[in-house]
Amino acid sequence: QVQLVESGGGLVQAGGSLRLSCAASGITFGLNAMVWYRQALGKQRELVASITKYGSTDYADSVKGRFTISRDNAKNTVYLQMNSLKPEDTAVYYCNSVPLSNWGQGTQVTVSS
Repeated sequence: QVQLVESGGGLVQAGGSLRLSCAASGITFGLNAMVWYRQALGKQRELVASITKYGSTDYADSVKGRFTISRDNAKNTVYLQMNSLKPEDTAVYYCNSVPLSNWGQGTQVTVSS
């Protein structure tokens, strides 16, 4: 059974940074692409960033140049470094594998203006 545990969220002022982590178990981590999604209150969940098993990355236009996704296959962990945060980045952030599996509990990111 796939288990995903996100951490690293919190309250930060606009312009600040956070680093999210996602520990995965129950999958052959190194063989899966991994993704980060976010869901703001009252909005649909949206794809933020992805990383292939080879390390190629892609980002939503809204976070390009500010967020960086990375992975450590030895630790079965995917990261999301978020810089220059904006109030519109406020959301619950979730990671998942590709194809999508069970969702974890997510981690709340709140950016104050």
